[in-house]
Amino acid sequence: MSTVRKSITFTEQQDNWIRIQVQKGDYTNDSEYIRDLVRRDQAQNKKLMDLNNAIEEGFNSGISDKSISDIRKEVKKTMKDNGEL
Repeated sequence: MSTVRKSITFTEQQDNWIRIQVQKGDYTNDSEYIRDLVRRDQAQNKKLMDLNNAIEEGFNSGISDKSISDIRKEVKKTMKDNGEL
């Protein structure tokens, strides 16, 4: 994967925060910290997009004939089958 060099400006407070994260040993340098923030943001946005897609899919699927109790039973069974319960 190729890389692109960027020049960005931080406030003094932000720069101090980044420096502290590096000094604590959580990151080896400023760039590593910023890349981690971007990766986290990407993951968070993917979760949000997945949730929005699931909601839209639910709206588009129409109204179910099943009772709430039946739906709960199906969800529990599916979760048990998947090892989630």
